[in-house]
Amino acid sequence: MSQKLTIVLDLDGTLIETAPDLIKAHNHVMKKFGFQSKYENDIKKLVGKGASSLITRSVWGEAQKNFSKIDSDKIKKEMVNEFIDFYSKNICVESKLLNGVKNFLDWSKQKKISLGVCTNKQEYLAVDLLKQIKIYEYFEYVAGSNTFNFCKPDPRHLTNVIEIMQGDIKKSIMIGDSETDAETAKLAGVPFILLENGYTEKKTSEIHHDHLVKDFVGIEEIISKYFNH
Repeated sequence: MSQKLTIVLDLDGTLIETAPDLIKAHNHVMKKFGFQSKYENDIKKLVGKGASSLITRSVWGEAQKNFSKIDSDKIKKEMVNEFIDFYSKNICVESKLLNGVKNFLDWSKQKKISLGVCTNKQEYLAVDLLKQIKIYEYFEYVAGSNTFNFCKPDPRHLTNVIEIMQGDIKKSIMIGDSETDAETAKLAGVPFILLENGYTEKKTSEIHHDHLVKDFVGIEEIISKYFNH
């Protein structure tokens, strides 16, 4: 019997449009600690490396005016904790599946494709979001930023997920929306499908990819090409 196909997906901006709920949590923290709010498009450029990175990179623009605040690890930790606390309670208010995701998940299940998630969201937040949006049961394994001692773009974040799912690197595909996902897939030697308009500040032309898609509508055609490889 031929080795099954394994597909590992990013979460934010790939499976789920999470920016509306992330921006609310972010601006809640900014307001509480006396920093400027940001718009949704700004947040999309900052998502992908976890809450701590999001807060740090967001506040950094205010560094020259509030350097003493920025320089404090204590304040940064308080802000990150506040962000996670607020976000965990409001994780699926306006978040929604990207176009075509549900059909893709059903198709994958029908084709007996193994699906996993590899995200830099904390694992419990990722699992909770997937459950609340009612797609958790489609995935054999969910790895967050704190599942292992490393996370994307370290390729072991991806390869460990594939190994745990008893997949084969040579029969695996990664789907994501940012340079972090792209670098992870490239270092792991796994074909990469890039979603346009992702949570990144880079243009799609600047991000490594083997295939480029607008959303999940019709993505099955691309994946079908890998069945006989």
